[in-house]
Amino acid sequence: MQAKETKLQELIEGTKQYVVPLFQREYTWNTKEWKILWEDILELSKDKSPKNHFIGSIVSMPTVSVPEGVAKYMLIDGQQRLTTIFVILILLRDKSTDEEFSAEINELFVINKFKKGIDKYKLLPTQTNKDRETYQKLIDNESVDNNNQIIKAYQFFERKLRQSDISFEKIKKTITTNFSVVSIVLDPDDNPYLVFESLNAKGRPLSPADLIRNYFFMRIHSDKQNDIYLKYWKPMQDMLGEKLTDFIRHFLMRSTTTQIKQGNDVYYTLKDKVSQENVTDYLLELLRFSNYYNKLINPENEANILIRKYLLRLNRIEVTTAYPLLLNFYDKYSKSELSEEKFVEIFQILENFLIRRFVCNIPTNQLNKIFPSIYPALTSKSPDNLISGFKNILQTKGYPKDEEFKMRLKDGKLYGGGDRIRKTKLILESIEESFNHKEIISFDKVTIEHIMPQTLDEEWQKELGENWQLVYEIYKHNIGNLTLTGYNSELSNYSFKKKRDEYLQSHLDMNKYFENVEIWNESEIEKRAEYLSDIAVKIWSYFGTETSSNEQDIQGTTPRRLFVFMKWYKVSSWRDVLQQTLNTIIDLEPEKFDILLEQFPSYIGKDKSKFRAVRELDNGVFIEVNVSAKQVQKLCYQAIETIDLTADDWKVETISL
Repeated sequence: MQAKETKLQELIEGTKQYVVPLFQREYTWNTKEWKILWEDILELSKDKSPKNHFIGSIVSMPTVSVPEGVAKYMLIDGQQRLTTIFVILILLRDKSTDEEFSAEINELFVINKFKKGIDKYKLLPTQTNKDRETYQKLIDNESVDNNNQIIKAYQFFERKLRQSDISFEKIKKTITTNFSVVSIVLDPDDNPYLVFESLNAKGRPLSPADLIRNYFFMRIHSDKQNDIYLKYWKPMQDMLGEKLTDFIRHFLMRSTTTQIKQGNDVYYTLKDKVSQENVTDYLLELLRFSNYYNKLINPENEANILIRKYLLRLNRIEVTTAYPLLLNFYDKYSKSELSEEKFVEIFQILENFLIRRFVCNIPTNQLNKIFPSIYPALTSKSPDNLISGFKNILQTKGYPKDEEFKMRLKDGKLYGGGDRIRKTKLILESIEESFNHKEIISFDKVTIEHIMPQTLDEEWQKELGENWQLVYEIYKHNIGNLTLTGYNSELSNYSFKKKRDEYLQSHLDMNKYFENVEIWNESEIEKRAEYLSDIAVKIWSYFGTETSSNEQDIQGTTPRRLFVFMKWYKVSSWRDVLQQTLNTIIDLEPEKFDILLEQFPSYIGKDKSKFRAVRELDNGVFIEVNVSAKQVQKLCYQAIETIDLTADDWKVETISL
């Protein structure tokens, strides 16, 4: 067996062929794996000095071929990664307008130029599920079955390619020269089936933490290993358990602006920092920081009540990406270089930043780049005033101003699936606490209540009026329609009058709002949304130097241009805005369009007859266009949230009537 680390280019360049054997499964990667690979490509492509990025091992075995044939290798492990990379290369070949570039990719990396028949293809997928036939047709530009997973991969990366502004040449270079693999070539007399079974056995593989432990103790004299293990490593292992690898990754990231990915990148990064001379000192430092990390992930272990309170709040927001930064602050606090008051203020600033971004639906995928870079900048520019420096840096990192924060809070869909429920409850609890109760309130048995319920009976439909269905779909999860109660299940679908009677008996001050409210409809929901958003702006007050923004009331305006994800469109009405926004979603994320069909059946549907005034979208679905400008804006905000776009990706230029 021969094993060596190599760049991907060396693996696929030259006259050769990788054959996926029948005992391998068909191509099964889907959106989850494609997205991770694409994000790696983008990140490396944007880096001016990218490091080699390890993507795993490729295990192959030479097979017998006729003298005039190509050198053939049975692909034992790594076929999913390799197939996906070949698909991306084929896509670059197909979509490039540079004929020379396309020819280079095709003849160097995709095919064996001077070979015929099946020898022409550098990769032969397994014959199951028509993968091989589909792949060959894709290379030869023949019509293919769109249901095949290989074609779905091609279509996924095609959409991502259209959304990217990185050059094709840069993407190709990233794949071929920055991706590295461990190439393991077996001996011809090895049993490939047994090798495949052992590689994919149910046994648990070594984690990066296991590899790191082994690396440390190989550099410690055998006489000292047991004592050092019991003194330094075992306490960390017992305390953090499966979180140990995550801790080491965040520990390493606390002193660098370079992103360290999960998996083997942790091991390789630490290897560069530890030598035989400093191994014990390094373990001692790891142990010290592991105690801080334990408090970050388990706030109940923090003795200080106030600090514990804000750690618990931050954990509800999910602030994992800030752990490298918080480890540094924790270290300063533990050394008495940072007061309790300032340490708590750092938590408050961080919560403020994250809550505003959450409400404005700013994606979290950039946070892992934002937070690691902050501490080095702080200590070099503002070592004596960490608080003001922290605020100044965050203000330039997508921190929403007051008008945007308030407008998104009023118009957006606050409540939702996943972690949105937890974050929404924190926002509502914070609003309730802002009334300055004399006694501490326990929110343990309190849940989020929809005033207009999530399922409407006839009485509620009458309450909401003629357009009840439109109101229901837009305002159901709006902050104006949400409150807190300990009697959520009991209230259920009660009429508003019955619910109001219960709210007025509540011990929560936010429910006193309903004392003078007689009906519950679109207008009343908007009034309460305004009321609650005013309170929220005060709780998470803007810590920057400028609070004005370009947000404006759209009532009495006519749109002229629409901006959706890096492209401007001419529009002449709010109907055009709605139609073009939804057509863009269809183009960029067709799989997610079905979510909009489910969430907004009164606005979007396949049955033309159920709408009063209709337009047809590019995919043949119809939309209701007998709606107000405000309804269009709310619907578009919520639609772009569905495909993870932000306020920066969608805006309308208007003129006043």
